[in-house]
Amino acid sequence: MKDIAAQEDKFIIKFKGTRGSYPVAKFDYLKYGGNTACIEVKCGKQSIILDAGTGIIDIKQNENQNQTTILISHIHQDHIQGLPFYKPLYNPVNTINLYGLNSQENLKETLKKVLFDKVFPLSIDEIKSNFNIENFSNENKIIISQNGNTKKYNSSDENFIIKKDDIIISAYKTPMHPKNGCLCFKIEFKGKTLIYATDKESQNTSDKDFIEFAKNCDFLIHDAQYTNDDYINPTNPKQGFGHSTFEMAVDIAHLTNAKKLFFFHYDPEYNDTKLSHLEKELTKKYNNVFFAKENHEFEI
Repeated sequence: MKDIAAQEDKFIIKFKGTRGSYPVAKFDYLKYGGNTACIEVKCGKQSIILDAGTGIIDIKQNENQNQTTILISHIHQDHIQGLPFYKPLYNPVNTINLYGLNSQENLKETLKKVLFDKVFPLSIDEIKSNFNIENFSNENKIIISQNGNTKKYNSSDENFIIKKDDIIISAYKTPMHPKNGCLCFKIEFKGKTLIYATDKESQNTSDKDFIEFAKNCDFLIHDAQYTNDDYINPTNPKQGFGHSTFEMAVDIAHLTNAKKLFFFHYDPEYNDTKLSHLEKELTKKYNNVFFAKENHEFEI
């Protein structure tokens, strides 16, 4: 019984897709991974998936757990392209609750158009699971209990009650990427905090609202798509593309007082040799920084 109780207290992340822009299937991409953005999070008995890039395809359904929450930061292809191939969607006993940002129209209608009805053999209405899709913003909170009860609230609502085993999800909307913004997510469980900040161009480290949002987090997963040289390349600069350099991520980790920083969302042109060189250089230069690697698992 003690082992079961201990397992229910665990807060675990597993990187399933670490790549940005598009997936890469090449021999020299095996160490850091070639799948696009996806992270599997386990909070006690509950499962949460951050983004649905191609990394989601390999995520299996947990035994004795028929509910999963998927959080979509934004609807660029590298963050949603794996969703139609996520097998638990097609099991009728499952409940899949998906929340994401879509400021222009209803998120479900957008996903129907870009992922299902006209570009996939099944329409979104033919999916067999109980598949719920809702818009989410920085004005909302999600509370998930260990028995799977999931509710979305307005952040200003004072009527919800949080129990000690509940999972609390909130978001911060970045204005720069894509044109309609992107959600950074905060997951709080058992006194620990995970911040997921993909597709965030942190060139302005005076972003006080985000720094406050992520303050004193235990794990900061931050976009680090480019090196400084690529970011300011005189012939093909990357400023304004909505992505950070490794050093930008380090600055944000320092300002937020993050205990650990994980670089994430690597440029698809950066193979294992390049990333290994960067890992050796940056982990020697900075403390408590790590390079996300596909299928590596960590406990918060």
